Amino acid sequence: MKIVITEKIAADSVAYLREKGFEVDERLGLSQSEIEDIIEPYDGLIVRSVTQVNPSLIARAKNLKVVGRAGNGIDNIDVKACTARGIIAVNTPEANIMAAGELAVALAFSIFRNICIADNAAHKDDFRRGRMIGNELEGKTAGVIGLGRIGSIVARKLKGIGMDVVAYDPYVPQESFDRVQAKRCASLDDLLAVSDLITIHTPKNKETYNIIDAPELAKCKPGVRIVNAARGGLINEAALCEALKSGHVAAAGIDVFDKEPSYDKAPGEQQFKNPLLELPNCVVTPHLGASSHEANHNVGTAVTELVAKALEGELVAAVNMPNVSGNMAVLKPYISLAEKLGKIYYQAEKAPIKRIEIEYRGELAKQETGILTLSALKGFLGALSPERVSFVNVRQAVEDRGVDVIESKTPQIRRYDNLLTITFVTEENRELSVSGTIFGTDTEVLVTFFGYPMNFELAPNVLAMQNDDIPGIIGKVTSILGENNINIASMHWGRKPNSDKAQSFVSLDQQVSKDIIDKLRSIPGVLRVSQLEFN
Repeated sequence: MKIVITEKIAADSVAYLREKGFEVDERLGLSQSEIEDIIEPYDGLIVRSVTQVNPSLIARAKNLKVVGRAGNGIDNIDVKACTARGIIAVNTPEANIMAAGELAVALAFSIFRNICIADNAAHKDDFRRGRMIGNELEGKTAGVIGLGRIGSIVARKLKGIGMDVVAYDPYVPQESFDRVQAKRCASLDDLLAVSDLITIHTPKNKETYNIIDAPELAKCKPGVRIVNAARGGLINEAALCEALKSGHVAAAGIDVFDKEPSYDKAPGEQQFKNPLLELPNCVVTPHLGASSHEANHNVGTAVTELVAKALEGELVAAVNMPNVSGNMAVLKPYISLAEKLGKIYYQAEKAPIKRIEIEYRGELAKQETGILTLSALKGFLGALSPERVSFVNVRQAVEDRGVDVIESKTPQIRRYDNLLTITFVTEENRELSVSGTIFGTDTEVLVTFFGYPMNFELAPNVLAMQNDDIPGIIGKVTSILGENNINIASMHWGRKPNSDKAQSFVSLDQQVSKDIIDKLRSIPGVLRVSQLEFN
């Protein structure tokens, strides 16, 4: 499979993907249109904050299965468009939070102590330190807007240097404020009125875009200092520019812009213009929030592992998938089993389905089984549709076909501690059920098949045969397979009580040709032969 990386990540992370057998192209410095031109053959895409994974790009990404954001946030990824196409979207929300938090604090020190102004002057032989007097942070009030992971780190570090910390975040519980010893502000206006330093750490969305605009700046204390190392567009740049010129805002530290420059072009090639760059009391860094060696290693390692696992078909924590909760030790082996049970129907039957009923028994019934239901539907639809299906879009895709999905649970057990049963209901109200369980830690066992009791360990290649319950069938079947050098790994024949029919499952070392299937079907007494694949 092919992966393209459009923004720089750590070299050892790229090497990890290649060692896993992926074909990896690093295409750094491309424009958005150039990325769209080359995206079609790739199965995976890894970005940071600049590449826009938008509907235009997704429409041209015919083979894309997973997009990974190396860093916190997903504002440059259209999650809805990804979900509609079945593209898994992952990010690394924890990998670079320390780097981002530390940069915000560094910018705060810089704008309070005039560090950048002094450095620039010293490099020009100007050592008149009386012109560079700053202010101490200790004893001042820091207002933190957004008390998530990064905001909490900033609050804790500012508290540690002796600042009084207030915070505004209507979406986090009181315990988050208590943990960092920050006073909770009931409104943004309350924070603006008391803060000597304002630092913003919110995602960028409709609610937070221009959360600090001219009216909010007017409510701030004269001489306030402002830091934005989160997302461009959280502060109205034109309003901030005017407030910096007037002195109402004494200084600002800006790591991000609403419209970002190219971070790969050399001086002279860069076309970026912004009036904030002309102000000496505005310290600007080129989106360095996640740019530490430690963060580069962390985000690179985290995102490449997630992308690799997603492409290998493993369950990953994606932003466009339901949360997986419950006892994973119980659930994990049933994820694979559920998909295999879901695959059975359209490999053995052809009648259209109107309803799928999924029942969980035993310890499974006590778990959050949403991921198991998605796995079963993924197997069902994957055996039917040539279109790619994944956990992120499979339920909607099944329901779009007019198939209802019903889940039920009962903690009562019969023969097995855990049992997963899928019943396929046809348009003629015929019900066909399959059941499975896990023996030991990971042995997947089919225990019923369309009414026949079974005790069959699922394998990659299986022949399912129905026949009249008469002597001689087994011998004829094994003879044909043996004559064609097809090795039998295991087999199970079962029959219903009071029935003259038998059902067999035969595990083979390889798939068999249509000619062999036809020979098996020609055996007197053999009624049906289906080849099932459980790769």
